[in-house]
Amino acid sequence: MKYSFLHRAAAFTATAMLCAALGAPVVAQRAPGNVGIGFQLGDPSGVSLQLYNGEPAWDFLAAWDFDDFFFLNLHALYDRPLGNRRDFILFYGPGGFIGFRDRRGDDDIVIGVSGTIGVAYLIEEFEIYARITPRLSLVPETDGDVGGGLGVRFWF
Repeated sequence: MKYSFLHRAAAFTATAMLCAALGAPVVAQRAPGNVGIGFQLGDPSGVSLQLYNGEPAWDFLAAWDFDDFFFLNLHALYDRPLGNRRDFILFYGPGGFIGFRDRRGDDDIVIGVSGTIGVAYLIEEFEIYARITPRLSLVPETDGDVGGGLGVRFWF
């Protein structure tokens, strides 16, 4: 079976993110210097990696869909507790993305800006989150889109 560039890139990125998290000690909740790794289901679906340094935290998402589209998102995240509870968090931040679309030999590169806003619930060493991510493609043409999803991250 012959794999396209997008399939190889998605497999490589998922493996690299998993290897980056191996060997780190497990902690309760998040603290500066922690790494969260997990997955997101939705539009897009993918592998999530967050480097928590306080503010901003750096959020990476390697995502793909069934239209032979693979892209990388990067967001600088800021968070605030919801109410008096430290386990419910509102997060938001600006970002950007680069994507690769494989259309039967005609590959496109898509570059744009994005933002994300969502809520997270922290339970010991993992979190459950929901997010909405509006995106504005700038290259090769200007086009808007809204994505988002539900995800889980394990913190190390």
